[in-house]
Amino acid sequence: MDALVIKNANAMPAPTWSWLKMNDTKIAVPAGLERDCQVTIEAAKDLYEQHASFEGAVEELQGRVDAARGDAADDRAIIRAAQGADAGAADLDTPALSAYERRTALSQAAGDISADFETGVGRDARAYLNFLAGGTAVLATQPGDEVEARVNVAAAPGASSSASVDIVAAPDSTFNLAISLDAACPAGQQAFAGSTLRVFAGARSHVNVTVYLTCGEGVTCVDDSGFVLDEDARVNVRHVVLGGAFTATGLAADLRGDRSRIDISTSYLGAGEDVRDFNYIVRHRGKKTECNLDANGVLTGTSKKILRGTIDLMHGAKGAQGNERETVLLANKGVDNKTIPMILCDEDDVAGNHGATIGHVRPEQLFYMGCRGLSEQQAEALFISAKLEDAALTAPTDEMRDAVVRLGRALVPDFEEEIA
Repeated sequence: MDALVIKNANAMPAPTWSWLKMNDTKIAVPAGLERDCQVTIEAAKDLYEQHASFEGAVEELQGRVDAARGDAADDRAIIRAAQGADAGAADLDTPALSAYERRTALSQAAGDISADFETGVGRDARAYLNFLAGGTAVLATQPGDEVEARVNVAAAPGASSSASVDIVAAPDSTFNLAISLDAACPAGQQAFAGSTLRVFAGARSHVNVTVYLTCGEGVTCVDDSGFVLDEDARVNVRHVVLGGAFTATGLAADLRGDRSRIDISTSYLGAGEDVRDFNYIVRHRGKKTECNLDANGVLTGTSKKILRGTIDLMHGAKGAQGNERETVLLANKGVDNKTIPMILCDEDDVAGNHGATIGHVRPEQLFYMGCRGLSEQQAEALFISAKLEDAALTAPTDEMRDAVVRLGRALVPDFEEEIA
């Protein structure tokens, strides 16, 4: 397969940072890889019964949203400007709009859930991942169910592998999903592993998603997801990104239903020359919705990381609250860290908070450890071990734990002995 470059991936919705060239990224898929999907899905047979689909769930929600809206027209000045109703008129109440503001206003006026749906990495990346997967597995619950499923994506050296999965959680059901992206490549070889996920969380449902990226040196990894939440839905997402030469992790959530909530916890490690790229977009459309984005990472060697986090408090989301926080430890002077929090607001009676804590290993700390017989490289290994140990001890499956241990052995001598 020829080399492929996916442009405008992990893009922030508002191009505020484009002048700093941090608004998006490019994903380079190595040339010469063969399509060889090694994907296993472990789930109860009744979850595969085609009694529901993502599109059908969105259509049903659309009907309820349209009924609640009724025939009342949105006559705000920004809508008139976007629709061009007052073009050329001397109306000082009609604002001039940027391209982004116009798209957003038209989206709000249309209220089309399907058209508004997005994934974090982006349309082109999702299309490529779907192509690799060759089809989408649909897992759907019945009301009141409590189920578990596992998705394992592996990639052999010189191959590309991807999974495409839809989750439809019926009202009052609980769905626990674990996804593993794991590929061990010898030095000098390359591979690609990815997954794309769509989730519809029905009214009062609980969806818990855990994703582990434990790919080895020379592997490009892409983890893409998009969520739609109905009324009172609760979604918890845990991303653990530990391995891979280049990783792109993207998530977009549409908090369409009133009182819906999503909590996102990200733990990452960058070692050697690794590149970590994250993009989170949460759209608050329902009333009293809530999101919490928490990231915690360690960067060593000459690794690079960029985290984009956008909380969009849209018109009509009264009582909504969004929070984003990141803590990152820079364990080496050679690392490159960028954190870009963004809060967009088009509503009053909302709250948006963001903050970042960036810490360095101070010279006196290195001196103290040196006095205890630890070199600078051994000190770095301590920070790496701590991140890997936490991931191993909290892994949802034995296979994921084993993958963390394998990665730890490659980075830290005698790693398995430390958690035995």
